[in-house]
Amino acid sequence: MSIEIIIYFTLSLLIIFISAITSYKLNLTDLPNNRKIHSKATAYTGGISISVVLLIALFIFDLWDKYLSLILSMSFLISIVGFIDDKYNLNTGGKLSLQTIPIFYLVVLENLTLSNIGNYNYFIIEIGNFVIPFSLLCVLFLINSFNYFDGMDGTLSFTTISVLFILFILAPNNNFKLFLMILFIPIAIFLCFNFSLFNLPKLFLGDSGSLLLGFIISFILIYLSKENFVHPILLAWSIAIFVYEFLSINLIRLKRKKDPFKPGQDHLHHILYSKIKSIFFTNLIIFTLNIVFFIIGYISFRYINPLASLLMFVSIFFIFLIVRNKYTKPFTKIKII
Repeated sequence: MSIEIIIYFTLSLLIIFISAITSYKLNLTDLPNNRKIHSKATAYTGGISISVVLLIALFIFDLWDKYLSLILSMSFLISIVGFIDDKYNLNTGGKLSLQTIPIFYLVVLENLTLSNIGNYNYFIIEIGNFVIPFSLLCVLFLINSFNYFDGMDGTLSFTTISVLFILFILAPNNNFKLFLMILFIPIAIFLCFNFSLFNLPKLFLGDSGSLLLGFIISFILIYLSKENFVHPILLAWSIAIFVYEFLSINLIRLKRKKDPFKPGQDHLHHILYSKIKSIFFTNLIIFTLNIVFFIIGYISFRYINPLASLLMFVSIFFIFLIVRNKYTKPFTKIKII
């Protein structure tokens, strides 16, 4: 298996490097404007290159599970949707419509759904006849919550890695841990390009990347729940920072009569950066927050009961919302230094 990992790592590096070089030659770049914080045109094909790497992983590794293979193969389609959006700047309706196609396939045709959201000793929260629309909405919700974190170098990638780290701890077997390693390697390599380490060409994830990562994590969580490998509330804690940020920012925007779909710089990473002026520490804080949230959830689950963990999840969200509202200011242009 070590030989396969070395081959996979080498191919990942090569594919992402070729993607970056080619993108600049073809002008597949994200241009600065009055709401974007980068100062020069930057290639936005990081996500599509990662999706190609994951397709190749299907041929290098013997993935033992049909669902996990489907998740990787269908993730390429969602990255294509993001690439089209990066290239042609789709409106919200167009983007959501295209996102629904691969999601619909896995949920409806492959039955990769959430039939319940956990046994809490005293009751089970069953979805019943709403299982398909509920599963579709959950995936769309989480995919777009990932998109909210893609506004600063490394933020979405590091936060996704925090989720992979948590899932590695919860992993039901070594095969699933290998699957998580397959996901981790291209993301880690991409980060070297994202920060231009070793003089590598700078690369953004783009919408292809944010949709890709959100799609994969969404269906991994559904898979773990469906197969009864991990309790749903622990899965919810693994993505707590995404859930809290997405809900709170939209509630705050609605309260202030702002368009929730309009891009802005009122996201968590913007607020933190405006205070500490460091991309590294901004990303570290968000990464750590998600880990800390999970630790709180795991302790309440393990040493009290699942219901206490569920109530804790809701309670911390309201605390997060109150603090978030206090420090969310009207739109101001933030300059990255």
